[in-house]
Amino acid sequence: MPRVELVSRADVSADVVHLYDQVFGPERDPVSDPGTVSGTPGNWWTAWANVPGILKAFSAFPMAEASLDPKLRELAILRTGYARGSRFVFSQHCKAARRVGLEEAKIEAVPYWTVADGVFSPVERAALAFVDGMILEGGRIHDRVVERLRAEISDEHLLMLTYFVNMYALHATSTKALRLEYDDVAERVVEIPAPETPRVQDWRTPA
Repeated sequence: MPRVELVSRADVSADVVHLYDQVFGPERDPVSDPGTVSGTPGNWWTAWANVPGILKAFSAFPMAEASLDPKLRELAILRTGYARGSRFVFSQHCKAARRVGLEEAKIEAVPYWTVADGVFSPVERAALAFVDGMILEGGRIHDRVVERLRAEISDEHLLMLTYFVNMYALHATSTKALRLEYDDVAERVVEIPAPETPRVQDWRTPA
């Protein structure tokens, strides 16, 4: 379950009520009546409503104001969610990618893009490599990757791409840490008990 308290409609400020109305519909309390149109619990919003300034900051640069190609943006966010291991970000942006017209074959191939021959364009492959450098190598991106991107997109768009990857890396990491949305899952790396009945070799006891 979420690791922080969720904030009911009755306990939020007027500006957060407006956000709740946009996400959940008017007059609805998303704590007692959870769920969004895409099927998520919706507790990303009700958790961060504990700190309204942060919740509002997440939309400080709306996607609608970004001139970056939305297909390239969603491709990058999809890879960000996958590389960060966030079910929430990956699942939600599969849907967002379809909405902006990204082909199903590309959505499917995001997890294994490095061996998906003939699926992605050169600029898409460069964007995916850029994401992997940011997420999997902590920002260590080879010059050739950046050169390929800058040959295809403007510096303005490169900065937007960087921003969106960072923003959704934050989303992905924090939903896992706080167990929100589809990332409310138990730790999977645990000890699996050995059988009680000894086998041919039983290394639990001294040789």
